[in-house]
Amino acid sequence: MNVYPNERIALFIDGANLYAAARALGFDIDYKKLLKVFQSKGHLIRALYYTAVAEDQEYSSIRPLVDWLDYNGYTMVTKPTKEFTDSSGRRKIKGNMDIELAVDAMELAEHLDHLIIFSGDGDFRSLVESLQYKGRRVTVVSTLATQPPMIADELRRQADQFIELADMEQEIGRSGAPRPSDEPEFDEAYDPEIDEEVAEV
Repeated sequence: MNVYPNERIALFIDGANLYAAARALGFDIDYKKLLKVFQSKGHLIRALYYTAVAEDQEYSSIRPLVDWLDYNGYTMVTKPTKEFTDSSGRRKIKGNMDIELAVDAMELAEHLDHLIIFSGDGDFRSLVESLQYKGRRVTVVSTLATQPPMIADELRRQADQFIELADMEQEIGRSGAPRPSDEPEFDEAYDPEIDEEVAEV
């Protein structure tokens, strides 16, 4: 991992995308360890975590995680999921956080040297390019180890550095984490189709 000790860094975590990648690799993220890894590498200014939350539900399985992260060093950026009915009468849910992440990255860029984006979404390629034009280094964390790979090729090519998530399992994996076939904590809130595109209900 090429992070210089004097660099001002920030983490931009696409929650659903990171969850889906880690789950596909068969481990759960320990967010306390994740924070410590990057605090030890450079001068961590901010760690932002982006996720959509279904607010109309009596109990949301993601709420305990959101609250824990909020009290333990992360800046939470959330918005309600939107429910609508398509032309064939099916209920669908949408909750994409790409715009929020991109706007925050551009606004914080002047205070940073190095931005680390946890997502494989190809839509972020132009964001990475814009940040590089501002003289900032950009690292992308995702995985090529799944079939198909969870990082878009154009995003990996654009980034200054690509970190393979599978290589970080020993550093940031939660010990005793459930395997993908088990029922993981906070699972339903992280359906990547809900966050990335549109999911049928």
